[in-house]
Amino acid sequence: MKPFIELTTMSEIDHFIETNKLAFLFLSKPNCSVCESLLPQIKPVMKKYPAVKTARINTEVVPEVAGKFSIFTVPVLILFYKGKEYLREARIVPINPFEEKIKRIVDGVNAESHE
Repeated sequence: MKPFIELTTMSEIDHFIETNKLAFLFLSKPNCSVCESLLPQIKPVMKKYPAVKTARINTEVVPEVAGKFSIFTVPVLILFYKGKEYLREARIVPINPFEEKIKRIVDGVNAESHE
């Protein structure tokens, strides 16, 4: 399974977003039952899209991430394309609609790169 790398500083987060064309962040915190149940459902979805680089951020380790990305709850899932936010989901995330959105974005990026 494609690993979610753990980012522990704002500079790591910024670098990750800047250096990956498609960058996906999973923001969570310890003892969050929704976070703990959602991540195992998200991992197989993201595995289908190897072009999307994935990372996990503990908001208690990097509290300033909440201000940077206007995070008011967890979990939050954010997909960036060329450094710009393209998709954001929070709290309860239905997996099938989420996967359809990811697929549309990745397919669009792939189509764009073949033009």
